[in-house]
Amino acid sequence: MSTSEAPAKAGRAKQSRSRKFRPGLSIQSLVLIMLLTVSVVSNVVVGVIGYVNATDSLRDAAFQRLIEVRDSRAREVTRLYSTIENTILVHAAGSTVVQAAKDFASNFAELESSELTAEQNVELEDFYLEVFAPLLAEVTGKDVDAASFVPVSPAARYLQLAYTVPSPDFDSAIAVDNAEDGSAWSATHAQYHNYFRTMTERLDYEDVLLINSAGTVVYSAYKGVDLGTNVATGPFRFTELGTAFVESISANVIDSVTFTDFGDYAPSLASPAGWAVTPIADGGEIVGAFAVELPIDRLSAVMTADGDPSGGGLGATGEVYLIGPDGLMRSPSRLFAEDQDAFVAAATASGTTPEVTQLAVARGTTLAVQPVASVAVDRAESGQTGTIIGQNYLGRETLAAYRPLGPMLPGWVVIAETTTSEAFAPVTDFTRNLLVSSAILALIVSVASLVLARVIVRPLRKLSAAAKRIAAGETGVVVDGGSSDEISSVAAAFNDMSRSLQVKAELLEQQDAEGERLLRALMPEPVIKRYREGVQTIAEDHEEVSVMYADIVGFDQFSAGLDSEKTLEFFNELVKAFDDAGSRLGVEHVRTTVRGYLASCGLTVPRIDNARRMVEFTLELDRILQRFGAQWGAQLSLRAGIDLGKVTSGLIGRAHMVYDLWGDTVNLAFQVHGGHAGAGIFLTQRVLDDVAGGIPVVSAGWIQTPTGGQQVWRIDAEALRV
Repeated sequence: MSTSEAPAKAGRAKQSRSRKFRPGLSIQSLVLIMLLTVSVVSNVVVGVIGYVNATDSLRDAAFQRLIEVRDSRAREVTRLYSTIENTILVHAAGSTVVQAAKDFASNFAELESSELTAEQNVELEDFYLEVFAPLLAEVTGKDVDAASFVPVSPAARYLQLAYTVPSPDFDSAIAVDNAEDGSAWSATHAQYHNYFRTMTERLDYEDVLLINSAGTVVYSAYKGVDLGTNVATGPFRFTELGTAFVESISANVIDSVTFTDFGDYAPSLASPAGWAVTPIADGGEIVGAFAVELPIDRLSAVMTADGDPSGGGLGATGEVYLIGPDGLMRSPSRLFAEDQDAFVAAATASGTTPEVTQLAVARGTTLAVQPVASVAVDRAESGQTGTIIGQNYLGRETLAAYRPLGPMLPGWVVIAETTTSEAFAPVTDFTRNLLVSSAILALIVSVASLVLARVIVRPLRKLSAAAKRIAAGETGVVVDGGSSDEISSVAAAFNDMSRSLQVKAELLEQQDAEGERLLRALMPEPVIKRYREGVQTIAEDHEEVSVMYADIVGFDQFSAGLDSEKTLEFFNELVKAFDDAGSRLGVEHVRTTVRGYLASCGLTVPRIDNARRMVEFTLELDRILQRFGAQWGAQLSLRAGIDLGKVTSGLIGRAHMVYDLWGDTVNLAFQVHGGHAGAGIFLTQRVLDDVAGGIPVVSAGWIQTPTGGQQVWRIDAEALRV
């Protein structure tokens, strides 16, 4: 061997050993890592997507359910008060109540000349000192001056000694028809009491009172300590009843009912009492007032679904409750009714003082006791309606739907809520199951990879060669075996193929994305779905849709000195601002031309308040024009027509499609808009009726339609600014 050959052979041997013993992971390890990574990552991705989608779906479903329950209970409360109002008016106008009020008043006046013996006076005062005052003090937790409640009127003292003092409780008192004292008042009582008792018990009133024109309670169904007292000047003049009586009589309006809020009422042992008071008239002359103590149990039954909140669609933790203007509950707390100890603990932990929780326990209710301070209540009290996730009065995180109750009970709000833990419980179960399944899958993949590794190694070279030929575009590939550097060959082959496929996939995705963007710009999602399904003729009728057609007054003058590109730039900026406002308010942009802007509300997404949303949207467009006009130094204003009714939507054309609306409602919106030369927002009578007040309008005349004349109204912009 020559000296030059020896180094060469040594080098080749070293290189061969280097290739043979190249350090790195084994194929078995690579397969194991690859399969585990793919399985874990895919599970994580699927889990995250599932978690996000499930959370969003559950949240939306929970909010929708809460909104339905909230609105349902609000309607029921309003209906309850309306029923009470109508019932009271019917009774107050009836001859029985009118005659009873006159008879009781005259008989009461006769008793003013009565005198009690010294023993009877002592018995009456002992009742207040030893019975009434201790009971009231026990409930309120405060010292009670019994003397301040003892009646001074001879008639009141006489009646309370005959009816109030002998009765151990209210149920016993209402059962008495005649005290057998021989007075004309008792005879009148025996004549009419069964009528009022039946009314009280059948309609669940807490009490029924007849009050004479001077303010004296001349009759009470339950014969409490307010019998014979003067609610305008006596110890109860500052109660809700006293205020309501004075307001009702002072108004001097027959067939009107004055409702009060709930407040502490001493004759009911400080239990919250609300009242409905209406004048009693005889031949047009007011002779007194008819007052009923509002049925707390009926109101509570409405809010608690007759004591079964879970049966009312609220699950295990949901509840609906009312809040008064003072921030206190006007209906019972669900947790209080189910577990008072748990309520006290939760309420105290969330910031309620122990004195308040103990008062609720003493009274047996949270009505007019439990304060509620939350973002939902604040927003509802400010007149807003919506949904929110936040803390409730017990410190729990809840999904809440809120709204003001309505004009019949000003300042009252209704909240429907359920805890997030209950609402999202299925997501928690899903996450737990996903973790368990991922662990099991990882174990299975680990075992399988050990088996598959040996099987996969043998065909690597064949797969590598086949992959290269596939990447080159060859067809009819035949895999040929071999034994060389399998891993590098497979990696190179699949990398080439991956790059080729990726480029093609990216091009396809770009084309799909552009097509999707164009479709979404042309038509809404439901129409896109039908179009993709191959439907040739797409048209759909919609009921109760608000339609607005508008143009910009002053834009032609503003753009007169501009070139075409600048004009289009300004116009597109306005349209974008319009569309952004529509997205916020749930209004759908239908089409735009340089001559008009057509929008709808309630078309693809049905909305109960679509007319109100459309009016708010149109007012927002006017504000946008004002801002842009100030920015550009132009006099821009809006001329818009709004109508509410049935429309038809669909795709028009074959080669060149356009999504459009048509129908009488669209025509009328255009006609209302086009019937006025100046700026303004014009409404049809149907829109004004649906919005139901709150928007100042002035008459804008009449227009003729195929169905007859239509009244047109213009929104009074000056009044809105005030």
